[in-house]
Amino acid sequence: MAKVRTRDLIEEFQLELISGEEGINKPIVTSDLSRPGLEMAGFFDYYPAERVQLLGKSEMTFFDKLSENEQRIRMEELCRDITPGIIITRDQEVPRELIEASERESVPVMRSRMKTTRLFSRLTNYLESKLAPTTAVHGVLVDIYGVGVLITGKSGVGKSETALELVKRGHRLVADDCVEIRQEDQDTLVGNAPKLIEHLLEIRGLGIINVMTLFGAGAVRSYKRISLIINLELWEKNKQYDRVGLDEEKLKIIDTEITKLTVPVRPGRNLAVIIEVAAMNFRLKRMGVNAAQQFSERLTDAIVEDGHEDM
Repeated sequence: MAKVRTRDLIEEFQLELISGEEGINKPIVTSDLSRPGLEMAGFFDYYPAERVQLLGKSEMTFFDKLSENEQRIRMEELCRDITPGIIITRDQEVPRELIEASERESVPVMRSRMKTTRLFSRLTNYLESKLAPTTAVHGVLVDIYGVGVLITGKSGVGKSETALELVKRGHRLVADDCVEIRQEDQDTLVGNAPKLIEHLLEIRGLGIINVMTLFGAGAVRSYKRISLIINLELWEKNKQYDRVGLDEEKLKIIDTEITKLTVPVRPGRNLAVIIEVAAMNFRLKRMGVNAAQQFSERLTDAIVEDGHEDM
C-alpha cells in the first residue's frame, strides 16, 4: 500500500484541484521534487517524471514567451503516466495546454497560493517524513533530560516498571511495548507510539494505565529522536560487565548506529536512577566531558609518574 498519494497533498496543503482528477490516487514514491526549468526549454533527456512537479513564476514566465505549438508540446511532455502531479504556485493562471494534456494522461494539476520556495520546503519536509524508512522494535522510549532513551530487553525484565518510575521522577513517556521508528535523516532516528497504545503503559499486576490521565500532559510526548539505547538483562554471575565505560557499543537500526549500554538487572538496583544518570552522562559526553576518559588519563599519568620515581 502506498504511503502517500496525490490526494494526501491536496488535503494536507489545501491545494485547488484544477484538472486530472482521475489521477489523484497515484502513489508518490520519492520525496524529491522537480522544478522543470530545463524541460520548459525543451530538454527532457533527464526529466524526472516520477516526481511532483512545481511550476513557479520563473517557469511560467518563460512558458508565456514560447509559441503556441511549443507550449502545447512542452505540456504534453510534462504530463507522463507516472507523474503524480503538477502544482502551479503563487495562484497563477493555469495554461489551457496543461489542462488538456493533464486530462489525457490523468495527471492531477493543482494550484497553491504559496510562494514556490516556501511550498517546495514544506512539501519536501512532509514527504521525507511520510516516506522515511520505518521499523518497529519491542521496548520503551522515554525522554530523559532531553535525551531520547530507548529501553530494550526481554519480556518481563522490568522495562515498563522502570519507565513508570522515570515518569514519576518528571520525565516523559513516548512509547511503551512497541516503538515505531523512522529514519528522517542519515543519522536521525525518531520514535513514536502506535496510535492504538499512545500514552499507555502496561504494568504487570495493575494492567493498562493511561500516563497522560494519571500524571498530566507534561508526562508524555508524541515523538522523540532516539539518542541512546539501554538494554536491560538479568544479571549473569559469570559475565563480565563494563565497569569503566571506555568501550562504546553501537547498535544499528535501519541505517543509523546508536550508542548502546547494557545494564544488568538484580534485586536492589535502582534502574530508574541508573538510566537517569546514564542519560545525563551521555549529554556530558556530547558536550566534551568524558569521565571515563579523564580517569584513564589520570591513571596513565600516575603510572608514568611512578615509573619516573622508580628510576
